[in-house]
Amino acid sequence: MYKDHNQFNVPVPASRSGYTGRECPECRKFFKLVFGTGIKHSRQCYCPYCGHHQDHSYFHTKDQIDYVTSVAVNAVTREFNDSLQQMARDFNRSNRRSKGLLQLSMEVTSTPTNIRVPADPKLETYIECTNCTLKYAVYGVYAFCPDCARHNSVQILENNLAISSKLLDLSVATDDNALAKQLIGSALTDVVSSFDGFGREICRTYASKSSNSSEAEKIRFQNLPGAQNNILKCFGFDIATKLTSSDWEFAIRCFQKRHVLEHRSGVVDEDYTAKANDPKAVVGRKVSLSKSEVRRLIEVIRELGNHIYTKMEEES
Repeated sequence: MYKDHNQFNVPVPASRSGYTGRECPECRKFFKLVFGTGIKHSRQCYCPYCGHHQDHSYFHTKDQIDYVTSVAVNAVTREFNDSLQQMARDFNRSNRRSKGLLQLSMEVTSTPTNIRVPADPKLETYIECTNCTLKYAVYGVYAFCPDCARHNSVQILENNLAISSKLLDLSVATDDNALAKQLIGSALTDVVSSFDGFGREICRTYASKSSNSSEAEKIRFQNLPGAQNNILKCFGFDIATKLTSSDWEFAIRCFQKRHVLEHRSGVVDEDYTAKANDPKAVVGRKVSLSKSEVRRLIEVIRELGNHIYTKMEEES
């Protein structure tokens, strides 16, 4: 803290990990960021939740305002107390030189104002923006970068796909065949779930740009042909255009395999044979799934996710 022409300048303290709390003046939601990362000398801040943007000075939290106020009051009262203490010393010194019968003395006592240190809530997702390198933290998972406003949906999808790849690595490392199959199936399930979460968030984020926002927010991605039709209807583009027909058909088959694994203990039924176009499938037998299939699916979903995000950005 320093004082200049009767104005107090009080820096807002960061946590020990370097994060400083922020609160959106529009939606009142809390987030944190690390100043010094991201766009250098940026004054504009974007709310990671609602996208509201304004100068950083509008994003102080109530705790920070209370802290700054308490520091200023503490400094003022301390300075005032120092003046009174000096006054008392001068008075007492003068009074001791007096020859009168009555001797007076002055004593000044005071209690310093408590400094209200801002709270440092633990948030749920810590992110480093791949676009501008800002480090920030939010409740939930998906968010806009407070510096460059880039939505993190592709980054979260990529992080989840990386975890699925690690599950496949574990399946290779084990000698337990049953465990290996379980890990491969879990990796497939995670890929589909990650893409579904990504797709839902993308549609929610860009719903206002669609022809029907309420319908756009209802789009689900566990059924690829259904998602393809709904995206075309609401946003006007085909999600499959960046894929070869072979990759698109392969992705549909993998998604159907995930459905059979999740809902039929992996046993093929007529619905699967009708939708999956799987020449190896036999009704009543267990569906086949290899780690190479899931690895290929990860690459296909990565390409599909980037294509959807790019088209949504173009539309906005």
